[in-house]
Amino acid sequence: MLSAEGAKCRFPNPSLLLGLDGLTPPAKGARVSFGGGKTKVTDGPFTEAKEVLGGYWMIQVKSRAEAIEWAKRAPMLDGDIIEVRQVQELSDLPPDVLKAAGR
Repeated sequence: MLSAEGAKCRFPNPSLLLGLDGLTPPAKGARVSFGGGKTKVTDGPFTEAKEVLGGYWMIQVKSRAEAIEWAKRAPMLDGDIIEVRQVQELSDLPPDVLKAAGR
């Protein structure tokens, strides 16, 4: 896992890097699933998982294309994968979800 200092060395503008953290192994996690008006909690490990999220970097950029360019510079190992996603804003949610949330 890349340290915060190591990541900052790769970002010429440190203010782009809002945060990064590693996550504990899935065996120490839990999944909460929803269906039929009920919730179900499943403790890890999750044997059916083919891919595992090991951590995240959060950067502030102007576009998806810029985020991808930064991801291409990351010091990763052969076989590693970076998934680029935007943080969802309240304005991205449909009206029925906003109403249910009291917005």
